[in-house]
Amino acid sequence: MLSEPDTRAPMLGSLPEIETDALLRLIAMAMEDERPEKIDVGVGVYRTSDGATPILSAVKKAEKRLWESQESKGYLGMKGDKLFPELLKPVVFGSHADDPALMGLQTPGGCGALTLGFKLVKAARPDARVLVGTPTWANHEPLIRGAGLEIVTYPYYRKEETRIDFDAMVEAFENARPGDVALLHGCCHNPTGADFDHGQWAKVRAIIADKGILPFVDIAYQGLGDGFEEDGAGLQGLMGAVDEIIVSQSCDKNFGVYRDRVGCLFFKAGSPEASARAMDHVMQLAREMWSMPPDHGAAAVRIVLENDDLRQEWLDEVASMRARINQLRRRIAACDSRLAYIEDQKGMFSMLPLTPAQVDKLREDHAIYMADSGRFNVVGLSDDDVDRFCKAVLEAMDG
Repeated sequence: MLSEPDTRAPMLGSLPEIETDALLRLIAMAMEDERPEKIDVGVGVYRTSDGATPILSAVKKAEKRLWESQESKGYLGMKGDKLFPELLKPVVFGSHADDPALMGLQTPGGCGALTLGFKLVKAARPDARVLVGTPTWANHEPLIRGAGLEIVTYPYYRKEETRIDFDAMVEAFENARPGDVALLHGCCHNPTGADFDHGQWAKVRAIIADKGILPFVDIAYQGLGDGFEEDGAGLQGLMGAVDEIIVSQSCDKNFGVYRDRVGCLFFKAGSPEASARAMDHVMQLAREMWSMPPDHGAAAVRIVLENDDLRQEWLDEVASMRARINQLRRRIAACDSRLAYIEDQKGMFSMLPLTPAQVDKLREDHAIYMADSGRFNVVGLSDDDVDRFCKAVLEAMDG
């Protein structure tokens, strides 16, 4: 007689240990370090000249208006704030904002948009593969795997040569199958800061259109590179070249609403009717994950965008943030010819040509915290930290 399975065996207690995310480990280590000279350029938040992460004035004023006018905390529905994506469309898509097939809905941050987008791909084509350039943002691959999709990696950036390995990317795209997905950074590449130039974007558009690849664009730092129009040019060019596209967008950085988790998923199918069907699937997927998205942050962003005075104040504040980022890049680049490439890159991040051992030594000897890859947050530096940071980095490179 067969014995019955022992249902008293522990379930949760039998779970295997999970390897902690490297960036989360780094953040914890930096928080525990009590040395007063500590420099943390691992966490990806904007900081002012004195090291603070501010709330934008335009956002503060929008939150005040929201507090004064909001009469209910009732659910808004699965799409969240319906005006929020409509007001974002001209910012993100420019002249393509009025495309009747372009649809969007609010998500909990860029992570929510990425998760929802990849789950939509899985529902539409379960055997689709996602082409991912390495290095990429640390959470991209876990989110793709979590949706049950296969990942095909290719070299994107040569750290030692501080340049994009564009030939390797072209080869990977040429070998793609119709229906494969290409994950692209819309601007301000994280973690390298190395963006396509106009010619490279044109080549990418041509291959994607020719091979029948679905572009999935993650645009999380628009406005922090060269400006909103310039940073959106690559994505907007794709909009005119393909019938279908998925876009994950985040307001966390360019509105400074990190803890409010404000994002949006946009997509375009071949027709308004096809996009409407896709939206039905998206809403079902959203229902299974978070049902109703949080309101506060998106409502504040919506108020900024729908009021001319607050919108202009926000644009001015982002221009100041961008100017600070680029000023820091110039200052770092001027320290040594080996760092000159940093001036030509875009956004908050760059990658230093350091080994993990050299990164460890920076942490041990100088209380400087960055990812093992050498990726660092340019604007994580206060004005007073720049010279000491550069001196320590150069010492590590020489050593």
